[in-house]
Amino acid sequence: MIGATPNHHHQRLLQSTSEENQDHHLQSELLASFDTAASYNSVKEALVECKKLWQIAAPSIFGRLTMFSLTVVTQSFAGHLGQRQLAAISISTTVLISITFGFLLGMASVLEMLCGQAYGGKQYHMLGIYLQRSWVVLFLSSIFLLPIFIFAEPILKLTGQPASLAELTGQMAIWLIPMHLSFVFQFTLMRFLQCQLKTNVVAWVSGLVLVFHVLLSWVFVYKLRVGIVGIALTLDFSWWMSVLGMFVYSVCGGCRDSWTGFSREAFVGLWDFFKLSLASGVMLSLENFYYRMLVVVSGIKSAEVAVDALSICITFYGWESMIPLGLFAATGIRVACEIGAGNVNSAKFAAKVSVLNSLLVGFLFFLIIIAFPDKIALIFTSSSSVISFVEELAFLLAITILFNCIQPILSGVAVGSGWQASVAYINIGSYYLVGVPLGIILGWLFHFGIKGIWAGMICGTIIQTLILGIITIKSPWGNEVKIRRKISLLVS
Repeated sequence: MIGATPNHHHQRLLQSTSEENQDHHLQSELLASFDTAASYNSVKEALVECKKLWQIAAPSIFGRLTMFSLTVVTQSFAGHLGQRQLAAISISTTVLISITFGFLLGMASVLEMLCGQAYGGKQYHMLGIYLQRSWVVLFLSSIFLLPIFIFAEPILKLTGQPASLAELTGQMAIWLIPMHLSFVFQFTLMRFLQCQLKTNVVAWVSGLVLVFHVLLSWVFVYKLRVGIVGIALTLDFSWWMSVLGMFVYSVCGGCRDSWTGFSREAFVGLWDFFKLSLASGVMLSLENFYYRMLVVVSGIKSAEVAVDALSICITFYGWESMIPLGLFAATGIRVACEIGAGNVNSAKFAAKVSVLNSLLVGFLFFLIIIAFPDKIALIFTSSSSVISFVEELAFLLAITILFNCIQPILSGVAVGSGWQASVAYINIGSYYLVGVPLGIILGWLFHFGIKGIWAGMICGTIIQTLILGIITIKSPWGNEVKIRRKISLLVS
């Protein structure tokens, strides 16, 4: 018995070691299962957030594309009237209208923050009040922008445009004032409905208006032969049809909780509302004007073929921009809704998912442009020299679109969090103090031409994107108390 004791002790030691190994193995399996479950839950949460994001973004993108297409359709029909008529309508819609479009669109985007936070905080009645305040502020702002249209003819003559073209464009500008005024209500009603997740209404109204506009333009041009003034009137009428459709839905029972009728509170706190809206207007308008300046700057010293090729690239860029702009709106609404509900972590998670989605979209377009640069050019022209130059610019276009799919999402976070004023200063510094001067230096002083100008401007976009990314990560943008104070300031 005594001699057997060591063997018995050794067996117990082996058994104990085996049990410890089994426990360790079980713990490892348990931790692994927890990691798998956590990973599964993260993926599941991301898919849920993607669904919420695209429920807002998809109809928003469709609505933006269809409303953007109204002008394209008008330009197409105007082209059948003559080259001068086409040039006049193109200058009016792509230069004059784009100035007021970008500024008023930016001012209206403040509703993504205010209405989104009110909706997330279940203060539904405030959505209607914010909507009415935005009408007052944007309408007054649109009146101050009218000189752009009234004095379009002398302004164009000062820039060196032919007298006959300047006169016809000036005439067109006067007739497009109703379209300009429709932006006040169209942009705000769209955001009012989007913040309540009624995005399908926006999509249906925009789609029906586009179909109606094509038919109306065909009748006016080919049947009634009304000329260029009639073309302008069809564009005015179609934009106001969009306003009427969303307004009737909103006030006639479609938004019972958020629309409680016209209120005197709409005239309370207008100055604070104006300052916040102005910051949004400056922020978005600076982004909207940036790459349009590329055509203007390059046209000073570049050949006509190069400018035509660049115009094609910028046109394609404008069409593609409707997708990140739709995601921009959706991100602002998702972040604002989560902050309004007090869910700071959910707001951060929504921002991350939005950036990932937009990056995937941008990378897809990046690959398309790199793979088929000549096919893109064929959409717009059959000139072999222009097509060849577009192929040379394809890589710059692809890089621009890739960064354009990141930057608007970060701007959407800024809108949802109330940092519009800060982003406006960042845009001025990155775009106009770095990007444009650097582009001129590379393009003119170092003789890289359009490619140098564009590369310099891309550097401005990269700097702006990096700064916004750092601010999004480092700043206490989920500070609900500050945002609540800002909202209460607007309500008081």
